[in-house]
Amino acid sequence: MIQTLKNRFIGDKAFYRRILYLAVPMIIQNAVTSFVSFIDNIMVGQIGTEQMSGVAIVNQLIFVFNICIFGGVSGAGIFGTQYFGKGDYQGQKYAFRFKMYAVLLITAIAFALFTLLDDQLISLYLSDSGNIGDIDLALKYGKDYLVIMLGTLLPFAICQAYVNTIRETGQTLVPMIASAAAVVVNIVLDFIFIFGIDGLIPAMGVQGAAAATVIARIIECIIVIVWTHTHKAKNPYIRGAFRSFRIPGYICRDILKKGVPLILNEMLWAVGMTVIVQCYSVRGLEVVAAQNISSTITNLFNIVYIQLGSSISVIVGQSLGAGRLGEARDYARKMIFFCVACCIVFAGIMAAVGGFFPSIYNTDESIKKLARNFIFIAAMAMPLCAFSHCSYFTLRSGGKTGITFIFDSGFTWVILIPFAYVLSHFTSLPIITVFFLVQLTEIIKVIIGFFMIKSGIWLQNIVSRSE
Repeated sequence: MIQTLKNRFIGDKAFYRRILYLAVPMIIQNAVTSFVSFIDNIMVGQIGTEQMSGVAIVNQLIFVFNICIFGGVSGAGIFGTQYFGKGDYQGQKYAFRFKMYAVLLITAIAFALFTLLDDQLISLYLSDSGNIGDIDLALKYGKDYLVIMLGTLLPFAICQAYVNTIRETGQTLVPMIASAAAVVVNIVLDFIFIFGIDGLIPAMGVQGAAAATVIARIIECIIVIVWTHTHKAKNPYIRGAFRSFRIPGYICRDILKKGVPLILNEMLWAVGMTVIVQCYSVRGLEVVAAQNISSTITNLFNIVYIQLGSSISVIVGQSLGAGRLGEARDYARKMIFFCVACCIVFAGIMAAVGGFFPSIYNTDESIKKLARNFIFIAAMAMPLCAFSHCSYFTLRSGGKTGITFIFDSGFTWVILIPFAYVLSHFTSLPIITVFFLVQLTEIIKVIIGFFMIKSGIWLQNIVSRSE
């Protein structure tokens, strides 16, 4: 019995070497990127509650853009991964071109929205129902931060089109190095621009934090692009990638068929997450500030299951593209088990150390207490989130984007948002209780994900068609 379970859920050393070779650089890359947000947050948090809240709101809006970019590249990325597994580099090149079209279109739309609707978007998260902070000041600081952060949109978008394609080949070290370089630049410039240097550089506050991020994003993008084009042997898809902008009709149709639901899903999920944050924000500016503090440390720990989930899409996707369906099922089962087991450990660490983190901030004690409770609840929910996240990427690796749309965005908009809205607006429950109950709904998603993965509906090769 024990041996059977071990064979079913635990892989050999070669299996874990492959996972870690792929996942660890991705985890490190995102960890250093999140560490920048961590440092930014702490530095801005030293200035004041209004500054921290304004920056937090804008970062929530930028988060929606980032997720839309991920959706834009992920649709074609499903095909790119399977093309690579099949050894079809020409097909992978077409998928890369599609990503470039997608990210440029998304960036243009986001730039227009953020420019024309900056007041309205930021004000959605500002409520005068609380007793702490000045919402007019928070709006002003948010606008100051946003106008400079617009400079990050294009370099981030182009960088993700390249990084997503590089990862399809199993190479994750270069994106990690690029992110590490960007982190160093960002941290150094944060110290210089936010607080200034006497007699040399004036203190720029939130605008300084934004300027540092823009420069770091540009450097990261340049490193990734230069490496890709100077290492064509490792990136055969890049040869002639820009000699033509043509994508064969049947590939474009297939990517759109699978990709549009994925893009819509990522966009609606990201917007849904911001709507939930907005629901919480009606309880006052102190809730916005506390959520900002807790999400910073939560995002740092969540990297583990997020990147292990991304690894599933690569490893399982390559097996599916090569037609090894039994192997794909075995890999998915063992990777999901490994991810959840890791997250149980990290959730314990987060619950243990997360309580100390809010003390770093220069803000009201009630906000720090609220943030500690948010962190503890998020830690308890982490293993559940890990399982549902891995389920999502497993379904996606087989091109089941219609099902993932229902699983992710459908759940968010049909169950999660109405539940959070009702609890926040129409009950007198403390915000901590509201947050706990909303997090607890993840159990529903876990149950749905379990049965969908077990059914095997995602086991399919989507690139077997020939031109």
